[in-house]
Amino acid sequence: MKEKDTQIIVLGATPGGISAALAAARRGINVLLLERSQHVGGLPANGLGATDIDTRDISGGIFLEFVQSVKRHYIVNYGLDSSQVRDCSDGYRFEPHVAETVFLNMLSSCPNITIRLGQELDPYRQDAACYINTMWHIQITDTASGETSTYSANILIDATYEGDLLEVTQAAYRLGREGISDYGEPFAGEIYMGWKKERLLASSGKGDKTIQAYNYRLCITKNPENSVTVTKPQDYHPEEYKVFLDDILENRFTGIPTDERYLDGIGRCLNLVPLPNGKYDANNQHLAFQSTDLPEENWPWPTSTWAWRDAFAERLKSYTLGLIWFAQNDPRLPAAFREACAAWGLAKDEYLDNKHFPRQVYVREGRRLVGTYTFTAFDSWRADGQCVDEHENSITASHYSLDSHAVRKYQPGYPHLEGFFNVHNLPYTVPYGVMLPKTVKGLIAPVPVSSTHLGFSTLRMEPCWLSLGQAAGLAAYLAISKRTELNNINIDDLQNLLREEGAVIYPSEINRKQSEAHDSEKHSGYNDKAGAAS
Repeated sequence: MKEKDTQIIVLGATPGGISAALAAARRGINVLLLERSQHVGGLPANGLGATDIDTRDISGGIFLEFVQSVKRHYIVNYGLDSSQVRDCSDGYRFEPHVAETVFLNMLSSCPNITIRLGQELDPYRQDAACYINTMWHIQITDTASGETSTYSANILIDATYEGDLLEVTQAAYRLGREGISDYGEPFAGEIYMGWKKERLLASSGKGDKTIQAYNYRLCITKNPENSVTVTKPQDYHPEEYKVFLDDILENRFTGIPTDERYLDGIGRCLNLVPLPNGKYDANNQHLAFQSTDLPEENWPWPTSTWAWRDAFAERLKSYTLGLIWFAQNDPRLPAAFREACAAWGLAKDEYLDNKHFPRQVYVREGRRLVGTYTFTAFDSWRADGQCVDEHENSITASHYSLDSHAVRKYQPGYPHLEGFFNVHNLPYTVPYGVMLPKTVKGLIAPVPVSSTHLGFSTLRMEPCWLSLGQAAGLAAYLAISKRTELNNINIDDLQNLLREEGAVIYPSEINRKQSEAHDSEKHSGYNDKAGAAS
């Protein structure tokens, strides 16, 4: 089936994809936004309700528009002095359905954005994409009907977490971890990091093809009126949770707990960040040797078919629910511990079409573009603790620690899971070249950006992706309107457009005092920095 041509195709209704679509469409460009699932919003609409950002005012533009819209939602629905407004933390914390609603409202304001859900790209179909006479043509399958359609556009924007457009357009990409010898990054390759952020002697620094662990960001609550009890999964294997059992029975941690609330109950296997309406964003608990991450088993995900990915998603769901069931019911655990865990359940008013469980796996890292600029640890971090040099061709400022989850499961005798690191940095800039392929025309990639594993570990947060998406959308607009290639647009023109739309390009453009005031608030509740890494 032949579809009507458009100007830009955005693959992936992630926040980065939504931002790219909005930025281009608001300049009059016709955009087709394709999404494999039946929902928009990516991870913020699937449990990631605690925004990962270390300096709040570092990201403006469409990201700030989203945050302000979240806060406005709670004010309108609950009142300015409500607990919901207080708990939304100025819009930086939100329930999953609120994130999706806000994104849908933003998209609906642009009539020249066409959204098509249930649209799957097969990255290994031979004729999935071709470039003819300055136009891209891609083959997409409707997941409901099985019908295949051809979509055509001047520019493709890869906003997938996996980087699937990189595969079909034959753009060069990286997988896995670089070694220390590749770029000189001190935390590269195989690494065991101590709780004081030191690199331990067991670390070889060798590169490999491993991928950091994925999990689900659950939305849970203790409110009995809005709680659904976790039932035992059909594919339940209690022996899988032996490491967690030992954590509890031996009172064992990967580090020194800084909050007594971690010492009992569900917080021993889930890191909890409070959200409005008595809900919590439940992430992997880094103080535990076993939590909701499932290292090693996800390694094939980036370069696998959707059939394999769907099977792994079910495996991860069963594992996750099994862990909670184990914590609440296994008789080998202390009765008081089981009782404390049993008070928690899935939020009844979330994910109504998926039995209150998130619809999307947290894909923390997939393919990474080999672009005209490779972002490394040294673009955001200096060993002396000072700010790094700013890029003249910056398209956004950003700030989050260098942060990776484990790549391997528990190994007896080691102080932490291999692959974990969290290294503090200061605000930095991101150059335009991280989104540009070296040779492929008509493609820009604001999500699977050009970086090392360490560089990606700070860029991979949704606020940064929203900002990069906005820059990608405006770059595509400039390329189309000026009839030029993406790598030939004038960077001053792009920066001027970004500033017109409220984006922050350099850290010096924000009010630091205001940012520091915001920073002090983000550590409230259960979200201490040591246990809440994304």
